[in-house]
Amino acid sequence: MNPGELNKRITLQRPIITINERGFEEETWEDVKTVWAKVTNLHGGEYFAAAAVQAENTVKFTIRYLPGIHTTMRILFRGKQYNITAIDNIKYQNRYLEIKALEVVGSG
Repeated sequence: MNPGELNKRITLQRPIITINERGFEEETWEDVKTVWAKVTNLHGGEYFAAAAVQAENTVKFTIRYLPGIHTTMRILFRGKQYNITAIDNIKYQNRYLEIKALEVVGSG
């Protein structure tokens, strides 16, 4: 992969559960890291596989390898939120991660 293709900024966030003053759990999001990414829409066979499960708003983010990324996290990109659905350590080389994420509808 050409590192010059990592030309979009994304922010990875993780959920934080806290107890409010009334004793109820509240979920907030904490920034983990802002990184450079290649951002692409699904196409070809990937698109049709996603469409079969109504996941048309799935986007693929490719970033340099970063340990500790998991599917409970989300991505912020251009004012939209994306829930991580799959993470692939490309060829197990610990060089790049390919992250598939589903846009949160109505995320503002």
